[in-house]
Amino acid sequence: MKKIYFASDQHFGAPTPELSLPREKKFVAWLDEVKEDAEAIFLLGDLFDFWFEYKTVVPKGFVRILGKLAELRDSGIPIFFFVGNHDLWMHDYFETELNIPVYHDNKEFTFSGKTFLIGHGDGKGPGDKGYKRMKKVFTNPFSKWLFRWLHPDVGVSLAQYLSVKNKLISGDDDVKFLGEENEWLVLYAKRKLETKHYNYFIFGHRHLPMIIPVGEDSQYVNLGDWIGYFTYGVFDGESFELKKFEK
Repeated sequence: MKKIYFASDQHFGAPTPELSLPREKKFVAWLDEVKEDAEAIFLLGDLFDFWFEYKTVVPKGFVRILGKLAELRDSGIPIFFFVGNHDLWMHDYFETELNIPVYHDNKEFTFSGKTFLIGHGDGKGPGDKGYKRMKKVFTNPFSKWLFRWLHPDVGVSLAQYLSVKNKLISGDDDVKFLGEENEWLVLYAKRKLETKHYNYFIFGHRHLPMIIPVGEDSQYVNLGDWIGYFTYGVFDGESFELKKFEK
């Protein structure tokens, strides 16, 4: 039976290309494994710790990841990519080079009669107003135009330096489960259910693997990450499960 796979928050390139390489190879091994029975693969953002597309330039590296995605896509496996807060400046490179659609916000899908709301998860739900304001600045066309004037050697190096200051990447792991009443993506899912039913809310961003019931026949899923957990989601047509890649 064909399955649908989901993964998020790989943050490749961090904290350094050398330290990222083993994780990249592990992710390629996972892609090799799931391609045997994958109906589709969803990547829910922060695949790279930083990504910016100049008009004719993209960040150096990641050839194993990009080559494997191209191989799977050329073999006929649909792949869907949702930008995260670390790769939100992705434009059309994946679409033109890999034939992988790129989404900048949540999108609904239906599989085997089950409805899914899928996205990275950043900036959703109540609170976090500081980040929401910052995201508006970063996604503003004028801000992107200004950054594009920096030489790639300067712009990419600066962005990578600032990105690895993120506590999730630097190793200062303060991510803890806040309880259902305080997890803002749980609150977001429950609010969405007031207007429309979804069987599954699939998100990343929080770096914590979890499945939480949010309503009758409705679950919130966070996919975890590929920094410390190496977790992924799989839907077999009847149920959704979180698994850990051990190889």
